[in-house]
Amino acid sequence: MGRMLVLTAAVAALLAVTTDAGAGGEHPWHTDIVTTTFWVGELFDPAAEDGSQVISTYDDDWLGSYGGCDGVVDADGRCGTEPRTSDNDYFPTAMTPLQNPFYLDLPFDDVNDDLAFLLRGLVVPWARELPYAALVHDPRMSLMKNRWVHVRHGDRECFGQIEDAGPGEYHDVAYVFGTDDARPANARYNGAGMDVSPAMNGCLGLSELDGESDRVDWRFVDADDVPDGPWKKVITDTPVR
Repeated sequence: MGRMLVLTAAVAALLAVTTDAGAGGEHPWHTDIVTTTFWVGELFDPAAEDGSQVISTYDDDWLGSYGGCDGVVDADGRCGTEPRTSDNDYFPTAMTPLQNPFYLDLPFDDVNDDLAFLLRGLVVPWARELPYAALVHDPRMSLMKNRWVHVRHGDRECFGQIEDAGPGEYHDVAYVFGTDDARPANARYNGAGMDVSPAMNGCLGLSELDGESDRVDWRFVDADDVPDGPWKKVITDTPVR
């Protein structure tokens, strides 16, 4: 009974600071958000539960599904990143991705985090739209995976798909679905509120290949509103695996 009261209080507190903005209309911008870079195959902290990008929260074999290391494998077998340029549409130079190289994460894991799963039907703006409305109570399905996000940095604008959750937090409702002034709950990585792929790093013209100082603005965007660009060369449509 005590655990249920704590959970109910947590839900009430989270819902009190969220907004329904975006349901059936334009989604709000989240501005001045610290952004770091991650990539499929990266292993940055073997001791951390969330320290490997060989898997994602939505894919137990992300590395295999993607087609291999999204970068360059060194002589010791480590998967490293590389600068991306418009010369080849920001794609990796050493492999051919089977999924969209324009990917990112946000701190709301609606499959593996119990609280996020409990809340998703209430806070995800498109949860009441088909086909998502039929999936809300199915723990095998995600309302977040493959959704499009519009990201801008200075005068550059790029689009990517959600393929993981993080950084650092996994049910940050107030930030992910809140108003434009909501700040990420995450305190790690300089308070980052998003990780972007190397392709998005290059497309956005971030100042660091793998840093913690760049800031971006972002908003959810519906698939029909995504313009043509290199992010549409390969579109990820696989479900949770």
